[in-house]
This record gives sequence, C-alpha cells and structure tokens, in this order.
Amino acid sequence: MQLNEKTMVADTLAGINGELVRFGEMIPQTENKELKQVLKQFRNACEQSQEEIYQIAREKAYYIPAAKATQEEVEHVKSLFTSAAL
Repeated sequence: MQLNEKTMVADTLAGINGELVRFGEMIPQTENKELKQVLKQFRNACEQSQEEIYQIAREKAYYIPAAKATQEEVEHVKSLFTSAAL
C-alpha cells in the first residue's frame, strides 16, 4: 500500500495532537520547575508544528474545518460554563 500526501499529512497531525495531549497530562503533574519549563517549551514547539501542518492541510484542501459557531451557540456554551462555576 502506497501512502499519499493527504494520508501522511493526516497521520502527522494525529501524531502531533497525541503529543500535545501527553504534554498536557505531564506538565501539571511535574513538580520540578526546570522539567516543567522544558516540557512547556516542547509543547510550544509541538503546537507550532501542528499549526504549520494544519495550514498546509488547509491550503491543499486536505482539511475542511467545521462551520463557525453562531453567536447564539457561543453564548449557550458560555452560559453552561458560567452556571457550572457558580
């Protein structure tokens, strides 16, 4: 089976997103401030890579984002979080 460019871009994004999840789990569990800072730097670099690959995917129409939320939908979600915090 031969991989095409669209599949490789999708696989790369999935891998990067998985790494971002792992950094999100590790950073708050780390007490060592130096290690925490290094993990944050890795996470930031990972986010930058994710954004670059995402832009390539958008330019080549490999990824079509969902429609933007309406203002009503945004307000509804805000109200859910506001009422839950009280």
